[in-house]
Amino acid sequence: MKNLIEKIKTLKEEKNAIVLAHSYQNIEIDEIADFVGDSLYLSKQAEKTNADIIVFAGVYFMAQTAKIISPSKKVLLPNLHAGCLMADMINHEQMVNFKKNYPDTPVVCYINSTAEVKAECDICCTSSNALDIVKSLNTNRVLFVPDANLGRWVEKQLKDVEVITYDGNCPVHHAVKVEDIELARKKYPNAKMLIHPECKPEVSALGDYVGSTSGIIDYVKKSHDKQFVIVTEKGVFDRLKRDYPDREFILIKDDMLCESMKLTTLEEIWHALEYEVNEITLDEDIRLRSYNCIDRMLKVPV
Repeated sequence: MKNLIEKIKTLKEEKNAIVLAHSYQNIEIDEIADFVGDSLYLSKQAEKTNADIIVFAGVYFMAQTAKIISPSKKVLLPNLHAGCLMADMINHEQMVNFKKNYPDTPVVCYINSTAEVKAECDICCTSSNALDIVKSLNTNRVLFVPDANLGRWVEKQLKDVEVITYDGNCPVHHAVKVEDIELARKKYPNAKMLIHPECKPEVSALGDYVGSTSGIIDYVKKSHDKQFVIVTEKGVFDRLKRDYPDREFILIKDDMLCESMKLTTLEEIWHALEYEVNEITLDEDIRLRSYNCIDRMLKVPV
């Protein structure tokens, strides 16, 4: 593996390339990643980079987002089968029909969606900034797609805004039950419960902290506590265990795995970069319309 890591690093330098890696990726990918983080952080890096090639260790909608923001860059997705079950729950036609039922209502689109869906929305958001994005619209009603759980969590926080949600979810987070949290509380009474808002609202309500992957990691960094129950994808748990060996981390369930996120390997990253294959391309009209959605998000102060 060490030899492969060196090959990738050499290729990056030769080709002026960077690797963006999501926090749910296999942990060994951090060895060659230039930036590791959540969707908002990686979107900002894609916007700022001077690289000629972006290799995205993540899933399809993330690589699309990088291409939307940086159309002059060559964006490569090492494994084209790396998709997102949530993003697949809504297509362009379903998005258009959903909007028709609520004319003149602004549409907030979770970043876990395709470019075709983003093109039909007013503004994008991530789990890091969803509250700020909805607040920025200064309205008492919004449509929120495709994650119903995140949308309902936002509505609960804001209280005076009606959030009409599309019926989508992340199956990994959606599977966490209240009983799972209650059992962990009994077993680890001194642990802080850190929960991702893609979980059901009744689950999120039981957290000591609710936030994005980067938010959860930052919470641990600033905390003086020694024990944490992690209620999100295993990649976050793995990185926390590596980075904070003096603390104890408990994954809420053994099956908190996004299989698509785990598809990408170091070998595939090397192959994509060596041969410049699996390039992401977009229809220019779709790209421009989806760019407006993402650019508006990036301009909201957080």
